[in-house]
Amino acid sequence: MKNKLILTGIITAVLSMNAVFVKAQSSKSESIEAWVTTLDRSQLFTKQEEVIEFGNRPRGWGATTITIDDNLQMQAVDGFGFALTGGSAGLMMGMSQPERTKLINELFRTDEDNIGVSYIRLTIGASDLNSFVFSYNDLEDGEVDLKLEKFNLSQDMYDVIPVVKEILAVNPDIKILASPWSAPTWMKTNNKVKGGKLKEEYYPVYAQYFVKYINAMKEQGITIDAITVQNEPLNVNNTPSMQMLPNEQRIFIKDHLGPAFEQANIKTKIVLFDHNLDRIDHPLTTLSDPEAAKYADGSGFHHYGGELSALTTMHIAHPEKNLYFTEQMVVERPGSETIEIANQVARLIIGVTQNWSKNVILWNFAADPLNDPHTEDGGCSMCQGAVTIEGDNVSRNIAYYVVAHASKFVRPGSVRIGSTQKGDTMVNLTQDEEHRGENALRVGLSITYNVFPNVAFRTPSGKTVLIVANDSRSARSFRIKYNGQYANVNLSPGAVGTYVW
Repeated sequence: MKNKLILTGIITAVLSMNAVFVKAQSSKSESIEAWVTTLDRSQLFTKQEEVIEFGNRPRGWGATTITIDDNLQMQAVDGFGFALTGGSAGLMMGMSQPERTKLINELFRTDEDNIGVSYIRLTIGASDLNSFVFSYNDLEDGEVDLKLEKFNLSQDMYDVIPVVKEILAVNPDIKILASPWSAPTWMKTNNKVKGGKLKEEYYPVYAQYFVKYINAMKEQGITIDAITVQNEPLNVNNTPSMQMLPNEQRIFIKDHLGPAFEQANIKTKIVLFDHNLDRIDHPLTTLSDPEAAKYADGSGFHHYGGELSALTTMHIAHPEKNLYFTEQMVVERPGSETIEIANQVARLIIGVTQNWSKNVILWNFAADPLNDPHTEDGGCSMCQGAVTIEGDNVSRNIAYYVVAHASKFVRPGSVRIGSTQKGDTMVNLTQDEEHRGENALRVGLSITYNVFPNVAFRTPSGKTVLIVANDSRSARSFRIKYNGQYANVNLSPGAVGTYVW
């Protein structure tokens, strides 16, 4: 039976390929727009002048072929972007208005050379990339506020909220995720900003804290699309931070946060975990409880530990739930003569989306030349921004270009489609030299070993986008095959290319 199924599949593939082959003979050739970043920094997300054309026959021998199949569709994309921390927003607010407007246009518009960031992550209260720690309900020692009467957006009114409003003026549809690093200290077991847990008696109050935040941001004209319940719930080394173990998160969502959102008619998505890929047991604990799982849209992950394949494991276990990539720091040495972008795009754009994530968010938007601001005793002193801001001077770092290769063209609502991957079994169709006629074809199978890391998308406007990373130090060329036509592409070692047609 197995052999029969394989044979049936091959016959179907042959008939389909032959139909595409015949169709291609009469179809008009398309040209490909290419944007490239090279290892030596001579091109940094630069539009190529050379026109790449599709033709009916491949040229030359030995080049790997990446076949695009837009009939094979996977997850829809929500967007690509960065965390807008309080530190980032503060640096942006320190710029003159004309220069800040110029930077926001460059980051969030898609025309000309702008990169079209489409997803941002906010922090609910301070993160470790603020200059000091605060929550929206800070009290004197010994004081409590069960009705959250003293709740206010405090510091965010000076930096994060003004910047977000300027972003919304450029892109009103941008997706916004928000994450807390800690509950207010009076709700915690250790009464400190670092470490500790949420006291069980304050579970209901903390659920209302999220409700207050979402509604307060809504009053400012800012819609929070999704929240994570706790940033890095297994990391108590940041300032601020708070531990939330798997069963604790399950109970908090099931009995408090989910019902609170339901009662307040809040549609903001609840995303689980928000930590490393080596602990998928954490979100699976909540998803194993149907009464808790019904409130969860999906799970969020970082890649400071574990393997990206864990995302696919999560998808297989719960295909009804979404996956989000909520944080990753990407840094380089300032003034470096090279940009090691191929491995980062292969991992964070190609690898993450190939494993079913709907988005990619890097950490973070901006820092100054000393990687400030950050908190003491647990703030990240090596967290370089996608851009470095010093007054009105802006320089762009590796994370900027990693995101740009996806964000400009893979717009929200795009769908990941099939493309040749390493280890794929390919059906090869050739003319049968023992017979005559256009339908005299021979079928063969082969395993693809040397294809470059790549991912392809179909956009809402009907374009195809292919992102390729040449993570080798030698190979320079490959072919794109689409609808029976071929395009020959050169991509230098260590380079990344985004191809649009």
